Amino acid sequence: MTIKDIARLADVSVSTVSRVLNNHPDVSAKAKERVLAVVDKYNYIPNTSARELGKSTSDNIGVVVRGMANPFYTKIITVMGSLIEKAGFTMVMQQIGITDDEIMTAAMMEREKHLQGLIFLGGKLDYTKEKMQCINIPYVCLTFNNQYGNLADSDYSSVCIDDNQAAYEAVEALFNHGHKKIAVLLSGACDGSVSQVRFAGFKRALQNHGIELDENLIIEINSYNITDAYEGMKQWLKKDLDFTALFAISDNMAMGAMKALREAGKNVPEDVAVIAIDGIEASEYMNPVLSTFCQPMEEMGREAVNLLVDIIEEGKPNKHITLKPLLRAGETLK
Repeated sequence: MTIKDIARLADVSVSTVSRVLNNHPDVSAKAKERVLAVVDKYNYIPNTSARELGKSTSDNIGVVVRGMANPFYTKIITVMGSLIEKAGFTMVMQQIGITDDEIMTAAMMEREKHLQGLIFLGGKLDYTKEKMQCINIPYVCLTFNNQYGNLADSDYSSVCIDDNQAAYEAVEALFNHGHKKIAVLLSGACDGSVSQVRFAGFKRALQNHGIELDENLIIEINSYNITDAYEGMKQWLKKDLDFTALFAISDNMAMGAMKALREAGKNVPEDVAVIAIDGIEASEYMNPVLSTFCQPMEEMGREAVNLLVDIIEEGKPNKHITLKPLLRAGETLK
């Protein structure tokens, strides 16, 4: 007899059996009674810990993380790991590079690890029905949605901020401080990722103020890496273009850019104001402290896990949650 057999006979989920055998508190009295009755009736004695049996069958939830060196994910992953464990599952995480295929990675994990569900932490925004046919379990897109793809909302779940609006508000903050010559530092203007969405918000803010987009003030580095941001900004500054503010689409990129600005003899914020989006811990300890729109990282991780567990265990429909970032005024606006 296996843990799956117990679940079938007790008419509960595999994860519920796992929680009962591991003495987790978050199990209803009736479910616990049914599971223990089956265990007693069939004299079930695991040949290893019940926890390991759960891992070897189907208690795994996969997490595919795009961007191996992105510090923004640290708090989110910590929260998710804790909540997945508390729900009686085991988190199986795979980190991939920014150019790798998260869908193929997830499909392989699903088969090899017998996953019950998936969370994509970071990803492309252009998933198609054809592309996603290889995924046969529920999944949540975390920190992004699928606005450039053709998936129906009912096909998947998502938890993210409104990246377009966050970028718009970041640029508005610069306008409110009197800036009109604003440069933007991004990964790619048309890369099908969050970079593209935030760039759209940047352009919308310019348009709202009647300012024509200046192609010379667009800095594309095809990366979110802090070193690449530093090098890209360093090279761009050699053009000696006239600008008074910088919108970096992520904190990580802003920190790299600020180093390049400092080395070029430009003081922040006296010479160049800087604002970003994310709110990673390191940016709070910059000198000066980075002004940024902070994403609610812990809440995002919590909502993603709760959504997925509800779908797996209770068959709840897919859902899309949009959370609001909050401005940390910092010291880089002037």
